[in-house]
Amino acid sequence: MKLIYRILLRLSIVLSILLTGWALYFYVNIINEVNDETDDSLEDFSEMIIKRVLTGQELPIYDNNTNNSFYIQEVDETYPHSHPNIEYLDEMIFISEKNETEPARTLKTIFRDRNGHYLLLTVSFPTIDKNDLKEAVLFWIVLLYIVLLVTILAVNVWVYYRSMRPLYTLLHWFDSYTIGTKNKPLKNDTNVQEFRQLNEAVTRHTKRTEAAFELQKQFIGNASHELQTPLAICQNRLEILADSTPLTEEQLDEIIKTQQTIRQASRLNKSLLFLSKIDNRQFPENTRISIQTQIKALLEDFEEIYAHRNISVILSEHAPLHVFMHEALASALVSNLLKNAFVHNTENGKIMIDITESQLSISNTSDDNPLNDKQIFERFYQGHKKKGSSGLGLSIVDAICKMYQIAIQYDFRKGFHTFILTFPKKNRFSR
Repeated sequence: MKLIYRILLRLSIVLSILLTGWALYFYVNIINEVNDETDDSLEDFSEMIIKRVLTGQELPIYDNNTNNSFYIQEVDETYPHSHPNIEYLDEMIFISEKNETEPARTLKTIFRDRNGHYLLLTVSFPTIDKNDLKEAVLFWIVLLYIVLLVTILAVNVWVYYRSMRPLYTLLHWFDSYTIGTKNKPLKNDTNVQEFRQLNEAVTRHTKRTEAAFELQKQFIGNASHELQTPLAICQNRLEILADSTPLTEEQLDEIIKTQQTIRQASRLNKSLLFLSKIDNRQFPENTRISIQTQIKALLEDFEEIYAHRNISVILSEHAPLHVFMHEALASALVSNLLKNAFVHNTENGKIMIDITESQLSISNTSDDNPLNDKQIFERFYQGHKKKGSSGLGLSIVDAICKMYQIAIQYDFRKGFHTFILTFPKKNRFSR
């Protein structure tokens, strides 16, 4: 989740809680204020009624059907002991003139007349409909919430993007930065001290990385050269020794084994060098590559090399697969997958190649059990070791896939080892 979305989400939650709490507080206080004003009027009206009763003055009409009503009824002596002297109630009263019931605030009080009789005075005032008030408060709170939320979020988004523009500039530059190539200089002028420090830290880091990268390239190149030279010298001396010196059959056999070991070490050195170059992104140039063309050209060589094993190849082309890749890496990707399928196959086995617009699938028969899908791409992991395998083929395939964000999947089903490569849309193109 982006930072701005996380901020807006948390801000929305906090505002919702605050506005809900404020709405409840507002409603309770409004109701209390209305009740207080109504209760004061009820008390004044009830005092006036009680005074007239005690002084024998004429009482108002019991129910004037407008804004107040009162009722007096005599109660027995036990009633005051089981009821409060003053009681406030919210109830519905019937207005005969309107022929409907309306909400009212009622005051009930007990007093004694001049003859010592207990009387219950009930005074009622029509008041607001609390359900209507709830709906009104809810409507205006929701409206206020929406307006406030949209306004606050819009202001926050504007302020955020204005304030964080240097960070996005830096991220965009850093995302397009490639070690070992000519990169654009960082232009990110800002008055914010933290962003200036971040720019300086990133610049220092890239300079150190470039320096370490150059040293690593020199080391790899020198190490490879220094290893290849003595290996080649050893190979040549063994060939001269075998051709010019009378040797027994056993001695010649040992020389041949030593030559095979040296050739294996030479191939291993070249594979490690190639893998290191892939990891260091030393293949920046991409071009238009046809995967079908690569496969067909390599199949001719592999079928000739492994003809003695009588392996049949079934090539299914459902759609052309064209990609943007470095030509050497595309060749290495396909070559290592095909070589893996031939080397780890069975006598009279099969290789099935399936090509679609976005996928390449290579399957081969095998007598082995499923491989460990968590280790097959590790360097020097061979599962069931086969002659002619260095243990780096699938590591090279995995490194190339990571470089171009190609999804690679291993599957074992019905005696077939299958590798499926899914090329991202940005690396593909139509004819």
